[in-house]
Amino acid sequence: MKIELEKISEHVGDTGDFIKLNVDKCVGCGNCALVCVMNLWLMRGGKAQLKDDYTQKCLECAACYSVCDVGAIDFSYPAGGTGVVFLKG
Repeated sequence: MKIELEKISEHVGDTGDFIKLNVDKCVGCGNCALVCVMNLWLMRGGKAQLKDDYTQKCLECAACYSVCDVGAIDFSYPAGGTGVVFLKG
């Protein structure tokens, strides 16, 4: 099932990189890919990889950060006035 975000949200401003992955810490468990409803995480070569356009699609739920038991993902909410804005819901 595809989520139609265009109808319920928009992204404003330049968030910069608010999710950082430390590939050296990543153990390749795939939990980040499992919990991301936007499918922004890929598993390549036994390691997680974040899609390049994540800043325009991320819902900023921090689920990936929450399930990373080894601390390979660093998440910080974008600065106020930037990021996802929900129009409905």
